Amino acid sequence: MAQVEKRGGLLRKSSASKKPLKEKVVLMYDEIFTTEDPSKCSPRFWEELFLMKVNLEYLEGKLESLDGEELMKIKDNINCLFQHCIQALGEEHPIRVVNALQTLCALIRGVHQKNKSTSGFDIINMLMGFDKAELCMKNLMESLDSLLCAEGSESLKSLCLKLLLCLVTVTDNISQNTILEYVMINSIFEAILQILSHPPSRREHGYDAVVLLALLVNYRKYESVNPYIVKLSIVDDEATLNGMGLVIAQALSEYNRQYKDKEEEHQSGFFSALTNMVGSMFIADAHEKISVQTNEAILLALYEAVHLNRNFITVLAQSHPEMGLVTTPVSPAPTTPVTPLGTTPPSSDVISSVELPLDADVQTSNLLITFLKYSSIVMQDTKDEHRLHSGKLCLIILTCIAEPMRHRKKAADKNLPCRPLVCAVLDLMVEFIVTHMMKEFPMDLYVRCIQVVHKLLCYQKKCRVRLHYTWRELWSALINLLKFLMSNETVLLAKHNIFTLALMIVNLFNMFITYGDTFLPTPSSYDELYYEIIRMHQSFDNLYSMVLRLSTNAGQWKEAASKVTHALVNIRAIINHFNPKIESYAAVNHISQLSEEQVLEVVRANYDTLTLKLQDGLDQYERYSEQHKEAAFFKELVRSISTNVRRNLAFHTLSQEVLLKEFSTIS
Repeated sequence: MAQVEKRGGLLRKSSASKKPLKEKVVLMYDEIFTTEDPSKCSPRFWEELFLMKVNLEYLEGKLESLDGEELMKIKDNINCLFQHCIQALGEEHPIRVVNALQTLCALIRGVHQKNKSTSGFDIINMLMGFDKAELCMKNLMESLDSLLCAEGSESLKSLCLKLLLCLVTVTDNISQNTILEYVMINSIFEAILQILSHPPSRREHGYDAVVLLALLVNYRKYESVNPYIVKLSIVDDEATLNGMGLVIAQALSEYNRQYKDKEEEHQSGFFSALTNMVGSMFIADAHEKISVQTNEAILLALYEAVHLNRNFITVLAQSHPEMGLVTTPVSPAPTTPVTPLGTTPPSSDVISSVELPLDADVQTSNLLITFLKYSSIVMQDTKDEHRLHSGKLCLIILTCIAEPMRHRKKAADKNLPCRPLVCAVLDLMVEFIVTHMMKEFPMDLYVRCIQVVHKLLCYQKKCRVRLHYTWRELWSALINLLKFLMSNETVLLAKHNIFTLALMIVNLFNMFITYGDTFLPTPSSYDELYYEIIRMHQSFDNLYSMVLRLSTNAGQWKEAASKVTHALVNIRAIINHFNPKIESYAAVNHISQLSEEQVLEVVRANYDTLTLKLQDGLDQYERYSEQHKEAAFFKELVRSISTNVRRNLAFHTLSQEVLLKEFSTIS
């Protein structure tokens, strides 16, 4: 009774000017936060609770304000609330279901946030009780599965996905979230696929579904058998895979559109006038200012699809209307804190409006092209750690794509203005090579970039695909990269083993020399390769001098430099064979400066007398392995994505305003 008087004291008129009256639902929460069973004096307590509009902020705050000992005292009431939430999910009245879903969000987040050092097992006990946890989670997952697969409210499905995202991301390291063991046992994989395979549900929920799947795939992926990995790897349903690809393409395309809009802003108005007046001295700064928050959550989804599912590779070339060209600009989404490896979802207006029938006047694109555009933007500036990681993830995805890359043969009609998709990948690699030779040298990204090119060449050699590409641009870029390594030898060697990269570049040239006749488009292309090596012979001579100097010293680079020395044998043989003959031709014909055609004439006439050594293993490469090479990177990436998804699940995204309007006819 004294307790009632105390509570009544809060409502006396004398205190009304100091404290506002508490709403009914808050008073009911206060009942739960006592050691007494709230339904003892009020048998309809739980039934009434789920008719009340949830106060997420109060409930979470109340949980966070208690210390561990205080929370343990009300454990039975917390368990009871959790169980009644699950029961309410089976109610016919949607309002009860909505309130139960929101209460679960608050409970899960509040218990985790109030004491981050609490172990997962304690949290399971606090929420459900060890003895009831298995049944509770089975019932919860079955209810969520039913709600996601039903023909019911789209807003309700959205809230179900928000709850699941909340459940998955309450810990920074999702692999330490032991509640997810129950999500592994009671799979919702099929429900996610159903959302992705049906256009209406995909437009509404595709983004959350794809991000949820990407996170679930990363739960203890290196320690145990993850059923979501197994199931994703064998999906072969075309509608589902295309649906997943479309969601990813739309999100990436939205990023590209936002970047383009910002770029246009910078190219107009006062800023443009200023740069015209003072020249290009501020242009570098301008590019740094054109920054749009990247989306690693959706990139992670693309990576997992490409890496795990061999059928997904065909989705990369699936045509769709070019995003951004067929939509009108939408108002910007609410700003969220700028966090590392951001995961801000694209505007839902964009997602819902781009799935249009193909039209002759609408430019089409595909996921690979959209991704390459995205990568090109991200790779422009790798100076800060965040964008460096973004660029690394893009190159890892390209590495996975390059291994089974589909090189479509050139169309019979030579007038068609089309190229195989592999040309676009090579273009991006060339662009990266020529634009990142800087003081803060991104060595890791360069190694990955050269590996992508090497894998593509290995495929071409193996399948004897003659690719019509401007190979000279690649050769020129590679030689310029070698020149950069040499001119910055001292600075770079203080941080990197540049001989690893130099060896990879030299071996790319060896690939062309040894196997070029099997995949270069014409005999003249092979001649041009020799012309380029001869024309740039000074660069190769300088490289040889550098590695010879270091390989004959007893320093730390002796072995690495020696490998480059040996790899240069055929390039040096070409230079030493043709240069005297070119000089002789010039002398005999009294020509001071030979034209390209004259040099090529000498090359063609002297192939027969050239002797080259057979080099083994040029067309071999180590297959990509995430667990052995990239585990640390992906653990940190997933941690960052999880943190950011949790931040984006703000109170307003879990709000029931839309749902209340939708169910306003319910009495």
